[in-house]
Parts: sequence; C-alpha cells; structure tokens
Amino acid sequence: MTTREIHQAIETVFRIERARLIGGLARMVRDIGLAEELAQDALVIALSEWPKTGVPANPGAWLTAAAKRRAIDGFRRREMQARKHAEIGRDIESEQASGVEHIEAAMDDDIGDELLSLIFTACHPVLSPEARAALTLRLIGGLTAQEIARAFLSSEATIAQRIVRAKKTIAKADLVYEVPRGEERRARLESVLSVIYLIFNEGYAATSGPDLIRPTLSLEAQRLGRILAGLMPNEPEVFGLLALMELQSSRFAARVGADGLPVPLDKQNRARWDRLAIRRGLAALEHAHALGGASGPHVLQADLAACHARALKAEDTDWERIAGLYDRLVEVMPSPVVELNRAVAYTMAFGPDAGLEIVEGIEKSGALANYALLPAAKGDFLFRANRLSEAKVKFQEAAALSKNEKEKVFLLIRAADCR
Repeated sequence: MTTREIHQAIETVFRIERARLIGGLARMVRDIGLAEELAQDALVIALSEWPKTGVPANPGAWLTAAAKRRAIDGFRRREMQARKHAEIGRDIESEQASGVEHIEAAMDDDIGDELLSLIFTACHPVLSPEARAALTLRLIGGLTAQEIARAFLSSEATIAQRIVRAKKTIAKADLVYEVPRGEERRARLESVLSVIYLIFNEGYAATSGPDLIRPTLSLEAQRLGRILAGLMPNEPEVFGLLALMELQSSRFAARVGADGLPVPLDKQNRARWDRLAIRRGLAALEHAHALGGASGPHVLQADLAACHARALKAEDTDWERIAGLYDRLVEVMPSPVVELNRAVAYTMAFGPDAGLEIVEGIEKSGALANYALLPAAKGDFLFRANRLSEAKVKFQEAAALSKNEKEKVFLLIRAADCR
C-alpha cells in the first residue's frame, strides 16, 4: 500500500472505531474530554507508525492499546492518580502478554459494548435535551461542532459551548460510565430514545429556518437508531423507534412540493414514497411486536405510521384504527401534542366536530399556547366544517407563531383560501 492509501485506511478505521474507542477510554479515565484527546492522540500515532509498519491485523485494538499507553504516560507526567496508573499498567502488561487481539474483550463489560455506555452517558437526564442531542451527535455520530451547528441552524460557537458545558456537567456529576440496569436502565433508555427522535424530528419537520425538512439530520438519527438496535437486540422500544423513523422517512420525497412548501399527507403522491424504507420499517415493527412491545409508546407510534404506509391511496387510510391507537398512546404517553394528533385522527375518522371538541380542551389548558400547530390544526378542522372566517383567523394566528419560513407561507396561503 502507498502512504496515501495507508492514510486513507487509517482515517476510515478511525471513523468506524472512534465512538467505541472514546467509550472505552471514558470508562477508564472518567472524563469524556480527556477520552476524546486520547483517541485523537492514537490517530496521530497511527498516522506516524502505520506507513512504516503497515496496517495491523486488528486496527481497532491497536488504536485502543496506543490510547491506553498515552493515558498512562499522562498520569505519570502529571503525578496524579497513582493507583489508577498502576492498575491500568497491570492491565496493559497482561494484555500485551496475551496478545493485542484480546484488548477489546478485556475492556468489555458483561453487557458487551463500550458504545452503549457512551450513548447512555451522552443522553443522561442531568443534561438538557439540547445538550444531549449535541453531545450525542458529537460523540456517537462523529459530527463536528460546525456540522451540528449547520444541522440545527445555530452558530458553531454556541454548539461548541453547549458541548463543553455538557462535558463539564457530566464530570461535576461524577457519573459512572456504564449501562444502567433494571428499572434505572428502563428509565434511562427512554431518554436515549427521546434524544434520537428529537434529532430525527428536527430533520423531518424543521422548527425554524428557510427549509421545511433537513433529511441529512434525520438520516443521522436513523444511523444512531440502527447502532442502538444492534447493541440492544432484545429491546422492543428500540425497534419501535427504528420502525417509526424508517416509516416516516419514506415520505421525504413527497413531503415538499416544487415550490418548497409542505404537501399535506392526504395530498402526497404516494408513488414517491420509498417502498424499501417502508419494508425496513414494517420489518422492524414486526420484530418489536415479537419482542412483546405492543404497548410501548414508540411501538404504538410506529403502528400509527404503518397505517399510513400500508394505504396505497389516502382514501384507503383506516382512520378509525388510527384514532383507536391514539386513544392507547395518550394513556401510555400523555401529552398535549399527542392529544393534538389524536384530535386530527378524530376529525378524519368521525368528522371535524369531534376534533374541535378535543382541540378546544387543549386550548383551555394553555399547554400549547405558543405552538403554531395548535391553531393550524384548529384552522383545518374549522375549514372542514365550512366555518371559513373562523378558520382564516386561526391560520393567520398559526403563521404568526411559526418560525419556519416555508410553513409560514403555507399557512398564509391556507388563510387566503378561506373565502
């Protein structure tokens, strides 16, 4: 291999191994920032050594060993953590004696992967949802602060500060870098799934900016979902989320018109839906049900998405089944947003008056006071009930609240149609 080919091989290996390497190092040094630095040091060492010695048989284990040796050097230089230094040193000697191919196994715990520990740490509830999303994309997704900032329409400085603060918060909380067990694991898993779905949704329906959708961000969330499914093959909610993202992503090509404005679900050209993504989603959903997860919130949401995916024409949609699924979902995941979506289902299944009754209850609660989709939904229900002057007011109200430019234009067009 030429030096250039070896450098390309090193970069490829590092992209693949980076998150897992950082996860193992973080558990060892109890510091995510230091773990990232050690992983980067291992990359620099590889760039220097591999052109001379060739790519090792197990490059991931080689990088792990190099990073751990650099950790020991750092402990020695700073004359601190003497006990940990000796402990890690004994581990290294033992690993070298038994062969570098055993290093990865030696670092694994009985659950099986450092990556899981890193995911659960990055998504710890001690962090804000925004911080969890940024840190997860940085550590697990491998995105730079610039790429994350571009995805969330934020500044690079803001994202970089958010990541730094998140690392400091984790360090201050003295978190244990491991996968929780029992009830704690189930509770924490929901945080992990919520972060991944937050990332997906920001791509599926951008909350602000000039574009209605940002598919690249959703694709990154799907990649994270597939990683998690590979690491936790017996968790139905993990497969429920994966199914939900696959099914929703199948509509990307049909969700936006040539003018960049949103195309409502019942107006979309379903021939443009990605049938391969639908097959993947339905397969993941079937697996989630086989694992006994029929009542999980993400599985129920995937069941809802599957109702649309199976309908080849909008008029074939089983809205009564969808309304029933929302009745179940609101019990296991009560929230005003779920209630709003339930109102949409009731309108389609039983008429606009049924939806208006639900949405007016949400309005009285004040829970979604500044949420653009609340007046938008009510405007649609009123339009269907032929109460056009009232519908126009609601569409204008929704447009005033929306921070997405394309959505705002769409809502003003709907208001203008209320003649």
